[in-house]
Amino acid sequence: MASPTTSTAAFAASNGPTRSNFAPHRKNAAQRNRSDSPYQQRTTQKDNPTQVLIKQAVDYLMQQLEAGHSETLAAYLSTMARFHNYSFGNILQIARQRPTATRVAGFGAWKELGRFVKKGEKGIQILAPVTGYRRRKEEAEGETDSKPQPVLMGFRAVYVFDYEQTEGVDLPELEHTISGEVGSNRDRLIAFLAQQNIALELTENIAPALGVSYGGRIALLPGQSKAEEFTTLVHETAHELLHKAERRTITTATVRETEAEAVAFIVGQAVGLEMGTASSDYIQLYKGNAALLAESLQVIQRTSAVILGALQVDDEQFTAAS
Repeated sequence: MASPTTSTAAFAASNGPTRSNFAPHRKNAAQRNRSDSPYQQRTTQKDNPTQVLIKQAVDYLMQQLEAGHSETLAAYLSTMARFHNYSFGNILQIARQRPTATRVAGFGAWKELGRFVKKGEKGIQILAPVTGYRRRKEEAEGETDSKPQPVLMGFRAVYVFDYEQTEGVDLPELEHTISGEVGSNRDRLIAFLAQQNIALELTENIAPALGVSYGGRIALLPGQSKAEEFTTLVHETAHELLHKAERRTITTATVRETEAEAVAFIVGQAVGLEMGTASSDYIQLYKGNAALLAESLQVIQRTSAVILGALQVDDEQFTAAS
């Protein structure tokens, strides 16, 4: 959940915390290709308790996605639209002058967001394009109804300020509203990963990502709550089971993140966590929707069943495996 250090990474932080999967993808993915993966085989017990839990969670997530953006996500996206995407040259300029910068904007932009530059703060100089209208010679000699096209005339120095250089109204954030007791499920999931020869590590180097799936290795960001860490680990486990073989060549980032986060939502719900709108917000950040979820439904259900099966082994089996 997931992707992501120099200050250039800090600008990615303005898009909110993510879970990441770095595998390359080339084709659109709403294709239902058969796979030899054991995590994509059909389940035979349609009415067993696990399948009932999965169906209930899928139905609820579908309802959230069909309802559209939550208020939190809508506010977040609206705010992020105020921040510009800076050129590589300007990113280097910002990194040189203020390496700790996270979100930068001009004086006026901050004012629109209800924040004001603190007295005595020094601006970060970057270059802004200057555009104008330059009429062609043939247009000047004859009459034409076409409007002149804007062209780049040059650049001028402007100043921007980092978030920490301002004060005022707090910017909306995507809150991690996942809560509840994880119990022994974390240890059981880690034991399952060990059985699959998937290594696990904690590292701050992946920030601002919460987790990263590398293929045979998962990295998690330290400092997450137990509930959030568990669902992040489930998300990355789904990437490991689904997106490191043939499916990575037939899936887009939108499909991969929809599938992995849907699995995280289902498993979280099944073990009793309060998931809120965190998963639906995350999927919609990646431009996912209910229709896309439906396209991947079989894969999502099977993968969720495999992970839940690993969490539901009896205590004797778990102790022996440990």
